[in-house]
Amino acid sequence: MLYLCKCLLTFGMTDKQEKILEAALELFASEGYASTPTSRIAKKAGVSEGLIFRHFENKHGLLNALIKEAEERLGQLFGPILFENDPKKVIAKTISMPFMVIDQREQDFWKLQFILKWQPEYNNPNKMKPLLDKLSRAFADLGYQEPENEASLLSYIIDNISTEILKGNIEPGDQHMKTFLLKKYKV
Repeated sequence: MLYLCKCLLTFGMTDKQEKILEAALELFASEGYASTPTSRIAKKAGVSEGLIFRHFENKHGLLNALIKEAEERLGQLFGPILFENDPKKVIAKTISMPFMVIDQREQDFWKLQFILKWQPEYNNPNKMKPLLDKLSRAFADLGYQEPENEASLLSYIIDNISTEILKGNIEPGDQHMKTFLLKKYKV
């Protein structure tokens, strides 16, 4: 079952709400938010369109539920990095992040997040700030000349690798680039 749904079930989601969100996620990720009508989401989820409106008010409510889940997931992804004290492990864990998404449904979830970052009303550049700050401290602790620039560079590299994985140009299980980066940063 989709990880998103497992998390939301703990917050009182019904099976039908879960199916609606799963269908919305898949369609938003593959066809785009603007191109996906609620009627299509309802059909894919096997529910009436009215049920979508009852539970989420509108299509924007569905998207907001998925964005909220993204914020929670980022916290879960960043947590082990932010609480790490060893600077080499901070860098290694950051490099490993994009290679942890293997399941297709998980890819759909992150694909939607990457699509949304290009839309000004949904882009939040500050969501990466805690990670960048932690990376900057790690690079400073390791004696790098320009720790903030190193942190930004690694973030850009990880962002691009993530994009290529989500586009299908790099297999998530392909460890070549991960190994290369771990060696490059000597972590």
